[in-house]
Amino acid sequence: MTAIFAHRGLHTTQRENTLEAFEAARAAGADGVELDARQSARGELVVHHDPRVQSLVIAEHAASDLAPYVPSLAAALAATTGLAVNVEVKNLREPDEPTYDASGDFARSVVAAVEASGRADDVIYSSFDLATCVVLAVASPRPVGWLIEEVADPLATLETAARAGLAAVNPYFGLVNAAFVAQAHALGLGVNVWTVNAPADLAAMLELGVDVVITDDPVTAIALRDGPAGATL
Repeated sequence: MTAIFAHRGLHTTQRENTLEAFEAARAAGADGVELDARQSARGELVVHHDPRVQSLVIAEHAASDLAPYVPSLAAALAATTGLAVNVEVKNLREPDEPTYDASGDFARSVVAAVEASGRADDVIYSSFDLATCVVLAVASPRPVGWLIEEVADPLATLETAARAGLAAVNPYFGLVNAAFVAQAHALGLGVNVWTVNAPADLAAMLELGVDVVITDDPVTAIALRDGPAGATL
């Protein structure tokens, strides 16, 4: 059965990537949550999507300098006990990203923090950066999914992911069709799609049999999967 993950927690009622959003996702019946891990100037691991909190660059400040609603990764993992967690490691070579760790130390520190929390069995790792995915896959036996967005040949990425030793791909849902899912599963790769919100798109992904749907609307996704209309999906 397709698992339903709340994207950055349930942030229709709470601020995204906060302890409150993760608790709300649990209350809504989500199977898991997706969250974003970043590293402070002191190496502390915090949960936030953007490289900045208000006007502060996370990589240039201590965690104590950030807004109080920004949780540590450890606190987020504690708040999501009983849920599966997709930890996206925000290590990107992009113009708006102030840092990029080519050493792999950041990714390994995330794995170490997860293992120290006792939550390792519940975690899936992901990153848009393939090199970071490879580091994660070497550092942990847990599944690692390569986040895929704009690619000319989606099917070719599956071969790349399999050769890299990854366990999954996390594609933008618009890239996914029956051929994509069939080839991924034939290669032993899970398919975790994001960010699926419209009811018609949610129904389509459920029909295709993807492994995880990451959505801003887990309530609708759960209803489609588990309700009378979704009972056979």
